[in-house]
Amino acid sequence: MSKTLVVSVFDEKTNIALLENGRLIEIHDEIEEKSFSVGDIYLGKVKKIAPNLNAAFVNIGYGKDAFLHYHDLGPQYRSLQKFTNAVTNHKHNTSKLKNFEIEPDIEKSGTIDKVLAPGQDVLIQITKEPISTKGPRISSEISLAGRYMVLSPFGNRVSVSKSIEDSQEKTRLRTLIESIKPEGFSIITRTAAEGKSVAELHADLSYLLTKWNQCFLNLQKNKSPMRVLVEMEKAQSILRDNFNDEFKEIICDDKDLANEMREYVKIIAPEKENMVKFYDSHTPLYENYNIDKQIKSSFGKHVTIPSSNGGYLVIEHTEALHVIDINSGTSNSKKENQEESAFQLNMKAATEIARQLRLRDMGGIIVIDFIDLRNNEHKKALYEHLREEMNKEKTKHKILPPSKFGLIQVTRQRVRPEKQINTTEEIPQVDVYEAPVKIVESIEIQLSNLLQQHKGKLFVHLHPFVEAYLTKGILSTLLKWNLKYKNRIRLIPRNSFNYLEIRILDKDKKEIFALNS
Repeated sequence: MSKTLVVSVFDEKTNIALLENGRLIEIHDEIEEKSFSVGDIYLGKVKKIAPNLNAAFVNIGYGKDAFLHYHDLGPQYRSLQKFTNAVTNHKHNTSKLKNFEIEPDIEKSGTIDKVLAPGQDVLIQITKEPISTKGPRISSEISLAGRYMVLSPFGNRVSVSKSIEDSQEKTRLRTLIESIKPEGFSIITRTAAEGKSVAELHADLSYLLTKWNQCFLNLQKNKSPMRVLVEMEKAQSILRDNFNDEFKEIICDDKDLANEMREYVKIIAPEKENMVKFYDSHTPLYENYNIDKQIKSSFGKHVTIPSSNGGYLVIEHTEALHVIDINSGTSNSKKENQEESAFQLNMKAATEIARQLRLRDMGGIIVIDFIDLRNNEHKKALYEHLREEMNKEKTKHKILPPSKFGLIQVTRQRVRPEKQINTTEEIPQVDVYEAPVKIVESIEIQLSNLLQQHKGKLFVHLHPFVEAYLTKGILSTLLKWNLKYKNRIRLIPRNSFNYLEIRILDKDKKEIFALNS
């Protein structure tokens, strides 16, 4: 399997796509200065105590107060609060915890009003982004995740991932980590650390300690509510959690961000530094990798099941849950082969459903209505196949065996809003509109004026249907324009555009004309 990470920056927005063998499996976007992302650390102020919920509502600068349950305070809450108060009052002048006296753990079954009070400052970390009308979910159990380990302050334990089965390797890693672990910190060794040298582990630890020091420096400002530490850029976060030998290419169209990613890869996998490449072309990065087209075909109510001869998914969303139905479409198998055909279609549907849940980041309860199967072996094989496909991602989930009605229920952790992309477009008004020849004329008038003002080529970005119209025939409209204007016009089809949306860019990729219809 070959993975490609595609990162495109446009209008202060970073778009990220993860491809497996050219097929889109994850998309993310980040707006510059966006707050309240999972992993970010804030200094908040307790707004209200809710004893009946055994929780507190904390102001961290979001419209809705964040929710902090007693169980999310963490055993070392008193140590964290002592450190926070000491730093904000400038009584503790170092991020190191070597001589910091750790306080006793709080009671497991205690009450929130015994440890928190309104108006109190508290250091917290986002565990769930704001969703719908709910504010962020937060925790005071601070942790910093690196490539090979997770660093937690106010502890002294060393743990090794259960996924590492070799007992000798576990002992080796535990010994190495204990030899480099700073006093006052606990460390959980991640699965990716298996087989890594002490130098690689030490580099990852140094990176996390640098982040903790940055947290300390920002905490000294004592301006609650405020963001103390950004967890990580989304592209770097994907690399940290997913990077392995399957990654073949990392492409970015922003030079500065490409350099940052190259530096990060240099830390986690020095031998693969050169796989990070800067993309510089007038054809947009997403268009070049066919991502816009895949987005259009992958979102919406109906989704085609690949290689299924007409089968498709119907995906419905309600306030309480998501429902997915499998439809065989126009498939007309013979009666004696119906069980086998249904089984094969269900297997392909299971693969696509796992991809859809990951792609849309669907969380909560998902009910899947597969095509009825009578063979118990088929039912078992389908259930196991869905589990295998779902295990390819790291998001926590649980899958129940088929019910008496043949339904499979899935719960998937929800830490951020579901990704929703509108794949429909408004049809241009049909009662009054310009004739096509007039539209072409208006485009040429704009080009003529712009070519007088700008040297070099002009790049016209437009919908593929309009591009096809302008390039049809031997003596096409585009050819006539280039003969007239000395080959200075290039058309670039954009799958993400509306039918009559047009944007003209100069040779430096600067937009000089835009028409949104």
